Amino acid sequence: MNATSHNIGILALVAVLAGTGLYEYAQADSIDRAIAVAAQDAPKAGAPASETAVLAGGCFWGMQGVFEHVRGVTKVVAGYSGGAKATALYPLVGTETTGHAESVQITFDPRQVSFGEILRIYFSVAHDPTELDRQGPDRGSSYRSEIFFASAMQEKVARAYVTQLTAAHTFPSPIVTKIEKLNGFYAAEGYHQDFLIHNPTYPYIVYNDLPKIEALKRVFPTLYRDKPVMLAVNGAQ
Repeated sequence: MNATSHNIGILALVAVLAGTGLYEYAQADSIDRAIAVAAQDAPKAGAPASETAVLAGGCFWGMQGVFEHVRGVTKVVAGYSGGAKATALYPLVGTETTGHAESVQITFDPRQVSFGEILRIYFSVAHDPTELDRQGPDRGSSYRSEIFFASAMQEKVARAYVTQLTAAHTFPSPIVTKIEKLNGFYAAEGYHQDFLIHNPTYPYIVYNDLPKIEALKRVFPTLYRDKPVMLAVNGAQ
């Protein structure tokens, strides 16, 4: 199948799924557009060669898929944060009793892409920050919007950016993103890693997540890279 016919097939599948009501695109109409840059951000000059950020914003398949296409990102791991290590297991997290949120651990070069730029992508194309304990078709606190800051600088940038976006009425509804200290990140099971890359025609991915990557390419062309960075070993931490 050539690229054109493949894309036509994907669009047809999306239309069918939309008609069934089984799948719901995870973002509001007002998302997928450029939003203001973070007025307060960590400087790139003199920054270390590597930094990590842990973000939650719905199903980690799509979050991982989006950030794997961002320039300056060197690794993205799907996993869990917010609860105890002993309960960081997919069947348990799905009970909504563990305190965990499906999250991604993003390793990036802050000399190439700043934490503020990571958050700009997070708020504008990776998920909808106005949805409380849900994203699209997924419901429950494990799908919440949350920034788990790993340093005082990350906390400062995150809180200032939410204040900035709120004051500017960037979104039609209030931002519900939680901002809390990172107390642990636990990699998800191997079959969840790079799920979007390995399963590009999976219906959930087609309807809920591939549009986010297209939005990243369209809205942030200078931060987008066509070839995603994958984990060297499936499930590696």
